[in-house]
Amino acid sequence: MPKIDFNGISKTFGSNTVIRRFNASVEDGEFLVLLGPSGCGKSTLLRMIAGLSEITGGELLFDGQLANDWTPKQRGVAFVFQSYALYPHMTVRANIAFPLVMDQFRKWHHIPLVNLFHRWQVMHRPEVKEAVEKIAAQLELTPLLDRRPASLSGGQRQRVALARSLVRDPSLYLLDEPLSNLDAKLRTQMRSEITTLHQKVKKTFVYVTHDQVEAMTMATRIVVMNGGHIQQIGTPDEIYDAPANTFVARFVGAPPMNLIPVHITGKTLTAQGATWEHHAGSPSGATSAIFGLRPEKLVLKPVGAGRMKARVAVIERLGAETILGCRLGGGETEGINTEDLIFVRMPGHPGFDWGDDCSLDYADADACWFDKPTGHRLPAVPTPASAVA
Repeated sequence: MPKIDFNGISKTFGSNTVIRRFNASVEDGEFLVLLGPSGCGKSTLLRMIAGLSEITGGELLFDGQLANDWTPKQRGVAFVFQSYALYPHMTVRANIAFPLVMDQFRKWHHIPLVNLFHRWQVMHRPEVKEAVEKIAAQLELTPLLDRRPASLSGGQRQRVALARSLVRDPSLYLLDEPLSNLDAKLRTQMRSEITTLHQKVKKTFVYVTHDQVEAMTMATRIVVMNGGHIQQIGTPDEIYDAPANTFVARFVGAPPMNLIPVHITGKTLTAQGATWEHHAGSPSGATSAIFGLRPEKLVLKPVGAGRMKARVAVIERLGAETILGCRLGGGETEGINTEDLIFVRMPGHPGFDWGDDCSLDYADADACWFDKPTGHRLPAVPTPASAVA
C-alpha cells in the first residue's frame, strides 16, 4: 500500500489554473475524502493520482518515488467512475473479469477473432473464475453474474463497478463521486458497504465528493477544497468542531454553522438588534468579529430565559428533530433573507410556532470566532475568573 505525497501539485488548462500548489499526504490504509463544491479541482486531482491527467507542476510521490510520469498500470490503482462505465454488451461476470483480461492483453489481441479467443480463454482460467466469484460473493452479486447492466438497478450497477475495481487487488482505490447517481436510500446503503469494504481490505481509499454526509460518515481524514486551494485538512470531528475558516464552517453541517457579525464591547456582544453577555472571552483587541455557533449547540427557551432575544421565523419538522430559523432581536419575520436567520436544531417538537417570541442560549465553550476581513478562525482570549465574577 503506497504512501502518497503531494508536493506543490498544480494543474492548468491553458490560462485556467484549477489546482494551486496542493500539499498533502495520504497515509497507508487511510480513507481520505476530497470534499468541496463542483469545480474546485477534486476530480482533476484524482485523475492526476491515477495517471489519467498530466501534472502541470509539483511532485507526486508513491512511497517516496517520483510518479509524475508513471503509467496508470505502474501505479497499481483502481478507479471507480461516477457513471459506472460498465460495458453494456457484457455480462456482469465479464465486466468484473475485464481488468484481469486486460492484464494479459498484447498488441496482436487487437485482431478481432484473436481478441474473442483471448477473452474466452482468460475468462475460463480457474484463477480468474475464482477471483470473480469471490468478489461477487463479497458484494452480493452472485445471482447477477449472468445478467447484463441494462437489467440492473443503480445500486447493483455501482456494486459491479466496485467489484471490477476490487478484482485486481490494487494497492490504491480512487472513487470519483460514485454515489451521486443513486437515490437517498441507496446512497445510505452504499456508504455502509464502501466503509465496510475499506475495513475489510485495509487498503488506501481516496474518495471525491461534494456531499458532506458522505465525507463525515466515511472518512478517516477530510481535505476540504475550494477554488483549487486546500481550506482545511483534518478528521471529521476536527473539520466539524473546529473549522479553519468561514468557508469550512458554512460548507460542512446541515444547517451550516451560524455565523453572526458582532460588535464587541468587553463581554457584551451586539448583533441585529440583540445584545447579550459572553463570558468566555473574545479575540484579543477586536471590536468586531464573526461569532459562530453550530445549530445543535443553541437551546431554544421562553422569552427572558436565554441571553439572546429572538423570534421564530421558520419551522422545519423532520420527525425525530426540528430545525427552526430565528430572527435575532425579535424583528419582523416576513420578507427576510434566510441568511439573516439563526438556525437551531433540536430533538422532537419545540413547542414554539411561527412568529412566537423566544430566546436563545448556549454554552460559552461552544462558540467559535472568525476574522471579518479574511474569514480565518481566531483564538479567543479567556476572560479571567475574577472578571466573570
